[in-house]
Amino acid sequence: MTATQASPAVGFDTRKLLIGGQWRAGDSAQLLPLHNPSDGSLLAQIARGNAADVDAAVAAAQAALAGDWGRWTAAERGRVLLKMSQIATAQADELARLEALDVGKPLKQGRADALALARYLEFYGGAADKVMGDTIPFANGYTAFSIREPHGVTGHIVPWNYPMQIIGRSVGAALAMGNACVLKPAEEACLSALAFGHIAQQAGLPAGALNIVTGLGEEAGAALSAHPGVAHLSFTGSVAVGQLIQAAAARNTLPVTLELGGKSPQIVFADADLDAALPFLVNAGIQNCGQTCSAASRILVERPVFDAVRRRMAERYAALCIGPALDDPEVGPLISARQRETVLGFLKIAHDTGLTVAAQARLPAGLPPGGCYVAPTLLAPVAPDHPLAQQEIFGPVQVMIPFDGEAEALRIANGTAYGLVAGVWTRDGSRALRMARQLHCGQVFINNYGAGGGIELPFGGVKHSGHGREKGFEALYGFSSLKTVAIHHG
Repeated sequence: MTATQASPAVGFDTRKLLIGGQWRAGDSAQLLPLHNPSDGSLLAQIARGNAADVDAAVAAAQAALAGDWGRWTAAERGRVLLKMSQIATAQADELARLEALDVGKPLKQGRADALALARYLEFYGGAADKVMGDTIPFANGYTAFSIREPHGVTGHIVPWNYPMQIIGRSVGAALAMGNACVLKPAEEACLSALAFGHIAQQAGLPAGALNIVTGLGEEAGAALSAHPGVAHLSFTGSVAVGQLIQAAAARNTLPVTLELGGKSPQIVFADADLDAALPFLVNAGIQNCGQTCSAASRILVERPVFDAVRRRMAERYAALCIGPALDDPEVGPLISARQRETVLGFLKIAHDTGLTVAAQARLPAGLPPGGCYVAPTLLAPVAPDHPLAQQEIFGPVQVMIPFDGEAEALRIANGTAYGLVAGVWTRDGSRALRMARQLHCGQVFINNYGAGGGIELPFGGVKHSGHGREKGFEALYGFSSLKTVAIHHG
């Protein structure tokens, strides 16, 4: 494939940016490669957008707000989002294939993400005209009320691990509230973001309401974060980059929604229903090859059942099927060779510090040599303060930590820099509620584990996991500003 060819595997020209309703080449005319993580092959090329492209995208968004898009009613915005949902549903199989090629997800996970995108658009389409203000009791002779208004131009920097889902929960909510969006997808995975732009056009979204600039984070992403024409930023990704984005936004006093890393625990008490818990304990750790901010990477188990849980998890690990994404295995590759080296580096720390490998899936013979595969690994027992129990690995590695009683479970669960999701497994209802109240995180699942799932469930973290909330109606509030009006009428 040359620099002047679109990839036949993709079905549309990946080398263009969407700005003001037009697909156009980037200002620099430079291209970046997209590689298939299943085999390392060149999948497509994308435009290397820069600050000039971001300027043009922000200007197009501002023009949309001053034009047709800014005049649309909430009901009209809802209808176009519902149309986008219908198109995404109809194209779910193709979107799943794109995500499998681009990210390395098994096809079934890619299809689940495509349907989640459609569900986000459906939810926010239905909610667009249902965001209400309030009347406020005030002094005699006054009528006071509040209204919610769009911020204006919103910037959306989405990661490579769940592009479709995060676009749906972020851009979908922003559009529902009447904002005009500039979307910067991660340079490693842009295909579904570009496909989303085509879906928006097919549905009749006005030009400039959605603009897409591909490129490097340190170029296009940095320009978007620091742009004075942006009124709100949403970022999902690493803590280090989130801190840079928040610092850049602070210079323009912008509100920022940050969903960052996690080291999420599942806490298994001795009275838990282990038959119900076991599938969640493993699947929530190895889904998307462990590249999930809310992955259940720490398994805390009460000591009387520790050996039983370890044995049963090891059996599940031994049965895992690993392979190229289009073969639809249980576990596909990591996103890139760089991420593979990061995960292998953590496994070397485990080896060098004498951690016990309780289970490790087998990499089958015949895997493509250029693929970014790592064998899912379970380490047990692991001390709560060990680096692999404290740091986000972002790969298919889980650690098991024994505990004695509620107090120690809480101390261990809360004892990291993160606070995104937690799971609690117990038949004791009072204990479940006590744990839920005392866990320092944004979501708690009792006798289930959603890994952030549920379009309706507000999602976000505390501590180094970020701030602000996405999903549900909370996202709509976050993508709007509250205005109070007080009328003196005597």
